[in-house]
Amino acid sequence: MSNHIRLALIHAAWACALAAAPAPAWAGTATRAPFGALPDGRAVEAVTLDNGHGLRARIISYGAILQSLDVPDRTGRSANVVLGYADAATYLTHPNYFGATVGRYANRIAGGHFEIDGHAYQLPLNNGPNSLHGGPLGFDKRIWRIVAVHAGAEPSVSLAYTSADGEQGYPGTLSVTATYTLGANALRVDYRATTSAPTIVNITNHSFFNLAGEASAHTILDERLTIPASTFTPVNAALIPTGEFRSVAGTPFDFRAPMMIGARIRDGRDAQIRFGQGYDHNYVVTRAPTRDLHLLARVEDPGSGRVLEILSNQPGVQFYAGNFLDGTAVGTSSHSYRQSDGLALEPQLFPDTPNQLAFGSARLDPGQTYENRIVYRFSVRRR
Repeated sequence: MSNHIRLALIHAAWACALAAAPAPAWAGTATRAPFGALPDGRAVEAVTLDNGHGLRARIISYGAILQSLDVPDRTGRSANVVLGYADAATYLTHPNYFGATVGRYANRIAGGHFEIDGHAYQLPLNNGPNSLHGGPLGFDKRIWRIVAVHAGAEPSVSLAYTSADGEQGYPGTLSVTATYTLGANALRVDYRATTSAPTIVNITNHSFFNLAGEASAHTILDERLTIPASTFTPVNAALIPTGEFRSVAGTPFDFRAPMMIGARIRDGRDAQIRFGQGYDHNYVVTRAPTRDLHLLARVEDPGSGRVLEILSNQPGVQFYAGNFLDGTAVGTSSHSYRQSDGLALEPQLFPDTPNQLAFGSARLDPGQTYENRIVYRFSVRRR
């Protein structure tokens, strides 16, 4: 056999081997950049995660906030589907919890009061008679340290914050991490915390979604919502749970089958709608945190075809329909956010759990690890 024939056979074998080899995984990117500064000069940074397939998330170190999230529609065109601000200064002047990591205890605690082992603790009040989302200086208003940034098939960023013993009235030094990971069709958020002394913990993400796009003229009222919960926790006029697990059957709160959000949001015959000025209620999907992830909510936007599924290991999901957005917040695309321009679906423990015996426990002890894993999974529905 001549050398020419031998070389031709070798090249042919290489070509066959390359053709049969699997395509390499797409290498996503993670880019770190400045995002302004606080009045005291402390820098705010942003990390942009891009999976190379149209999904792009930007996270900032102030509040460990999800500042933007670009998602393709049924035509492949991407748009930012979360409410947020274009600069760090506006997060200070118009704090609306857009995309924020909220804690030490998300949602409301009645009177800002709770007890651990017979010792009473008093939190500052920042929501009428209640403490809300960790108090006036909760996790959403702190600078988090960026501790790791990774590119690759699943780009990610990890941020950390240490909440000192006594901060905002909470006992124990709490060490918290928030990790955002971008997959092929989902954004995952992992919250973990450990403590130096018995305390209470309930951390979640407070992103506001509009699947038509945050700059669109469409509200969330036409979006179709599913929440697989047969009960919810009704509230009093101060939006504190009464302690009851109430059936959703026959009420405006029944989203067990897909329902247009705006269909019953003005049903003033229901006192719960009047108390929340719309939807601002906790749904009971399970009675306690679970080992595995489960579906908490599904949202579909008929116009764009975008579909969002929210999964977590947490038992409840707070559904808030943006009832108090009043047009004074101007978002990343210079769009003024008004009532129902975004909805929040927050995986968490139930509101006021430390004061509600039937709700389980929010306690974290030394040696234990608190975990809340949230997955925002996207797809498109064809016409």
